[in-house]
Amino acid sequence: MIRTFKCFFVSFLLFISLIGCSSNNAASTEPKSETSGDNDLKKVTIQIDGAAVPYYAPLYVAKEKGYFKEEGLVVEFLYAAAADIVKNVAVGNVQFGFPNGDSVITARSQGIPVNVVHTTYQNGLGATIFKKDKGISDPIDLKGKTIGVASYGSPNYIQLQVLLQQSGLNIDDVKVKIIGTGSIVNALVGDEVDAITFSLLRTVELKNQGEQVDEFRSDDFLPSHGNVLVTSEEYLASDKETIKDFVNALDKGLKYIIDGNAEDAINLSISKYSPTFAGKEETIKTIFDEIFIPYLWQSDLTKEKGLGTADLKRWQSTIDTLKEFDVIKKEIKAEDFVVNINNEGE
Repeated sequence: MIRTFKCFFVSFLLFISLIGCSSNNAASTEPKSETSGDNDLKKVTIQIDGAAVPYYAPLYVAKEKGYFKEEGLVVEFLYAAAADIVKNVAVGNVQFGFPNGDSVITARSQGIPVNVVHTTYQNGLGATIFKKDKGISDPIDLKGKTIGVASYGSPNYIQLQVLLQQSGLNIDDVKVKIIGTGSIVNALVGDEVDAITFSLLRTVELKNQGEQVDEFRSDDFLPSHGNVLVTSEEYLASDKETIKDFVNALDKGLKYIIDGNAEDAINLSISKYSPTFAGKEETIKTIFDEIFIPYLWQSDLTKEKGLGTADLKRWQSTIDTLKEFDVIKKEIKAEDFVVNINNEGE
């Protein structure tokens, strides 16, 4: 009863008339910094993958620096699992979502009407990470090794299979060990496994801790995408201008960080949204400088066409690989759900 009321209340604030609210819409919110003078602005909500972390700084910067306000928006942040996000977006519980690209592809293959309107992460976050003293310098060296993954159903497990396949191996040539996300990095450090297929952010963290590690980035074998901005087909058709306004503000947040303000953005994000990361600013700054700014948020395509531009051939490559490995059952086309909102008609 309480949760239903909360869903209705959020819907009222968004001026949305909902037929019903799923329990999947439960999420925590961050304190709003807007003032009562924002009553004339349009209120929208974005549901973000996981929990508040400094790596969502472009969104936090867009809010705290007033970029959303400049575009006529007041934005509320909610958090949930990626699979729940695409469902909530599709039925109109929230206007925007920020899940990983794989979850969007899976949703579309199941007929869930969600569209990508900003390919925020040009690459994926997957990597096979290993200690340098394990005798691994080429993927072929993984033969006979024990490799940790979070689950058989995770995107990382597919990435591992593709890495092995393209190196002349298969999954039977290695020993796969399932380890929870909270323990998988420690398993590598403690030599319980020879390698892990997980997030490449951990490579930087481990190096900063003095560990001698290296990685094979999954995107060198299977193009993918991390977090992307999504909305529903219905909202895309009915309110494209608001979507463009949101994208413009997000781009301003990205550009602010890219243009030399990463440290300020990190401090802002930690102080207002993710205080548990206090004391880790130096490592996070390294991650921004080495991964987010040059590799995730930017590419040759974005430098030519603008931040968030989608490479449809790259998206299709991911789709085709997921179909090949039976992750999705239905063939779908990237052009049917991935939109370059500010470059339409090109």
